[in-house]
Amino acid sequence: MTKGNINVSVDNIFPLIKKFLYSDHEIFLRELVSNATDATLKLKHLISIGEANMEYGNPQIEIKINKEERTLHIIDQGIGMTADEVEKYINQVAFSGAEEFLEKYKDSAKDSGIIGHFGLGFYSAFMVAEKVEILTKSYKDEPAVRWICDGSPEFTLEETDKTERGTEIILHIADGSEEFLEEFRIRELLTKYNKFMPVPIKFGTKKETLPLPEDAAEDAKPETVEVDDIINNPTPAWTKTPSELSAEDYTKFYHELYPMQFEEPLFNIHLNVDYPFKMTGILYFPKLSNSLNIEKDKIQLYQNQVFVTDEVKGIVPDFLMLLRGVIDSPDIPLNVSRSYLQADGAVKKISSYITKKVADKMVSLINENRDDYEKKWNDIKIVIEYGMISEDKFYEKSDKFALYPNTDGHFYLWNELEEKLKPMQTDTNGNFVILYATNADEQHSYIESAKEKGYEVLLLDSPIVPHLIQKLETSKEKISFARVDADHINNLIKKEDTSISKLNETEKETLKKSIEETVNDKTFTVQLEDLDSSEAPFLITQPEFMRRMKDMQATGGGGMFGMNGFPEMYNLVVNSNSELASELLKTENEEQKASKIKHALDLAKLSQNLLKGKDLSDFIKRSYQQLSV
Repeated sequence: MTKGNINVSVDNIFPLIKKFLYSDHEIFLRELVSNATDATLKLKHLISIGEANMEYGNPQIEIKINKEERTLHIIDQGIGMTADEVEKYINQVAFSGAEEFLEKYKDSAKDSGIIGHFGLGFYSAFMVAEKVEILTKSYKDEPAVRWICDGSPEFTLEETDKTERGTEIILHIADGSEEFLEEFRIRELLTKYNKFMPVPIKFGTKKETLPLPEDAAEDAKPETVEVDDIINNPTPAWTKTPSELSAEDYTKFYHELYPMQFEEPLFNIHLNVDYPFKMTGILYFPKLSNSLNIEKDKIQLYQNQVFVTDEVKGIVPDFLMLLRGVIDSPDIPLNVSRSYLQADGAVKKISSYITKKVADKMVSLINENRDDYEKKWNDIKIVIEYGMISEDKFYEKSDKFALYPNTDGHFYLWNELEEKLKPMQTDTNGNFVILYATNADEQHSYIESAKEKGYEVLLLDSPIVPHLIQKLETSKEKISFARVDADHINNLIKKEDTSISKLNETEKETLKKSIEETVNDKTFTVQLEDLDSSEAPFLITQPEFMRRMKDMQATGGGGMFGMNGFPEMYNLVVNSNSELASELLKTENEEQKASKIKHALDLAKLSQNLLKGKDLSDFIKRSYQQLSV
């Protein structure tokens, strides 16, 4: 038996490991299972290159709990260790066997799937264990050994009678860590971190019902057998090529990732790149419904099939955070505890690749089946529009897949929009004016007025539309967007002025003064327009700039004015050629005149959903009274 001290570079590394290196105690199991996986995959590689003369078989990793003895066991059938290797890899902290193995076999083992990089993972066991044992037998013809340490730098190493190849780690669970002796807790951790590890992981057994034979009697009961409970899927969908997977396979894997999501994903994007970095994965566009759990169901980051985190900000562009799925890359720079991303140039490269891949997928989808793409547009538009605003490279390609629907349900790409609408909707200054609505019902009368002029109105109703419009206006030449209720349609798209007024200037001034005195509200700016006599006598509009700034403010782009910096301001457009205008001028009774003005104003407010509270109640009451007169 050998006794000695672990060779460490600081006086007492264990408190350091416990308190600072691994802040989350639960990851000890991830680390130990990762080590067991590495040991198994190392053996597989050595057999494949002829350095180990034995059958690989069907090795698995087994996790066992012994509550009576307060122990947790992690058992593998991998490469094992000799006494010298235990001395080297265990007693010299931070010397990674995986690193040395990869260096020694760098040409043949680069794609072996070996996980470890830091050599500190084993010591995470001391966060939850008061004593740790290692029973290990190498694939080489050498005696098995037993290593024991109680969390101090002191250890014992002796030969033991283990006959089977591989390693068993025995954790003697410390006081205060009893949760790790509970089956449900261990199963929870294995599911979280090791669900897709490349070696089968056994955790207890389960009953399976055997199918009845074809000639079984009607009252025959199927037999049950006890089988190993394999808690992981060693070959998840992202480890396969797209040619190996059907649409059903992708959907099945989506539900495997998110068991509580009952909606089908809209479509998926399979990621696979070898240079300048290695990355695989599958991203899904989910149906954005109320049942979507944004906080819980996130994109998951893996490293060689080991779960790392679902906090993927940085590696996944912001606009894709609503997507679901998996990204797996051995090249993602992690901190030493493999718990979060480090800032690195590789992260930006990966992020750029994902952006490009999504853009390319959008192009292929619209080209392959435009009808289906249009049907899904309302579900994906917020992601696409956010990408156009936030990622320049994504925006550069967006003309090929970003859609602009009109209020009649027809969809345009940008070039189609220009071709169809530009000839009719170009103003006297040569600007292409794009009319849009945000709510087809609330803005119906304004939409109809535009249609009567032969114009088309786009329906842009996502919450980030003001930002999108600003992006388009600043990047494309001689275009402007105007919400259809921002002004009278004649003013939104200025053509040659052919209007004739029924009133002279004096009459107009008199009318304007009467309306201003009656309205007596600084919220409204009264402006007279010579419109067609058949058009509404009063029309409320909101200046495009003011309304757009308020909308941008509401979605996080308010700028220097602060949260409540923009007052409510509207234009009250009065049709000077309307019958009501002439009637108001003729009415001498001031009370009657004021009543007509208020009623007309209320009707205009009603059309803009601005009539609320007491004003609405008074309007309804007054309208009923007029019916009974």
